[in-house]
Amino acid sequence: MKTIVETEKIDPDKSIILHRKTNLRHKLGQLNKHKMLYLISIPGILYFIIFKYVPLMGSVIAFKDYNIFAGIWDSPWVGFKHFEALFVNPDSIRVLKNTLLLSFYDILVFPAPLLLALLLNELRLVIYKRLIQTIVYMPHFLSWVIISGLFIGILSPTTGFVNHFIEWLGHEPIYFMGSEEFIRPILVFTYLWQSVGWGTIIYMAALAGINPELYEAAKVDGANRFHQMIHVTVPAILPTFSILFLLHIGHFLDFGFERVYVFLNPLNQANGDILDTYIYEVGLQNAQYSFTTAIGIFKSIVGLVLLVFANFMSKKISGNSLY
Repeated sequence: MKTIVETEKIDPDKSIILHRKTNLRHKLGQLNKHKMLYLISIPGILYFIIFKYVPLMGSVIAFKDYNIFAGIWDSPWVGFKHFEALFVNPDSIRVLKNTLLLSFYDILVFPAPLLLALLLNELRLVIYKRLIQTIVYMPHFLSWVIISGLFIGILSPTTGFVNHFIEWLGHEPIYFMGSEEFIRPILVFTYLWQSVGWGTIIYMAALAGINPELYEAAKVDGANRFHQMIHVTVPAILPTFSILFLLHIGHFLDFGFERVYVFLNPLNQANGDILDTYIYEVGLQNAQYSFTTAIGIFKSIVGLVLLVFANFMSKKISGNSLY
C-alpha cells in the first residue's frame, strides 16, 4: 500500500511576518528584562545629546561670517576663508607651533606613569609602596589655580627656594615665569607632577591582574627580578598602555586651557600661547566666533586622523586597538 504524504505549502509572506513577530517579542522581552539599566542610562544619553550632538549644528559658522544679530542661518557663507586664515595669520601659526611642540613633549613624558608603576611594583615593603602612591597621587586633587600659585612661589626670583639654591651656588637668580625659554618646560613638568599619580594607579590595577604563576615559572627558568619585569610584567601591561596611549593621541591638540592660562603673562606668552588660550582671546574677547570655530574643527579633524592612524598601527603591530 502506498502512503501519500501531503506536504503543506507555507506562504513566504506569512513566514516573514511570523519571523518578525518573534523577533519583536524577543526584543520587547529583552527590553523589559533590562528596563532598569535603560532607565539609569537616560541621563547620560540626554547629556551627550544636549551638550555634545546638538552643539555640532553650530559648527556651520566656521564656513560663514557669523553675525550675532543676523543669526547662524542668515549669516553669509564664506567657504574655507577662516581655515585659510589659520595658516596665513602669523599669530595663529605661532600658536599652532607652540601647541604642536607642547603636545609632542606631552607624548614624550606619557610613559612616566608606567615607569613609576613598574618601580613601585618591585617594592616588597607594602607600607612604602602605599606611602609613595599617596604622595604622588595627591596633586591630582589640586586645581590648576593652586598648582600655578605653588610653582610661581617656588620659582620666584626673590622668595622661591629654587633661586635661593641658585644664589647659594654663586649664580644670579632667574626669573623663570618671565622667560620665554622656561615656560614650556614648566608647563610640561607641572602636568607631569599633577597627573603621574593618577596614571600610576591605573597601571598598578593592571599589574595586580597578572597571574602569579607566570612569575613562578620565570623563577624556575632562572629569571631574576629584572628579567621577570622585562619578560612577564611589561608584556602583560602593554595592552593597557596601548589603550591609554590611543585615548591620549586622540586629544593631541587639546593641550588644555586651564593648565596653560594660569601660567601665562606678557613676558612668556610668545612661547606659552596655545590654540585653547588663543581661542579664548580671539573668540571670546574679540568676538571672532567663526575663526575660532574653524580652529576647533581643525583640532577635531587632526585628533580623529591621528587616532585612526594610531589605532591602525597598534592593531597591526600589537593586536591591541580601540575598535
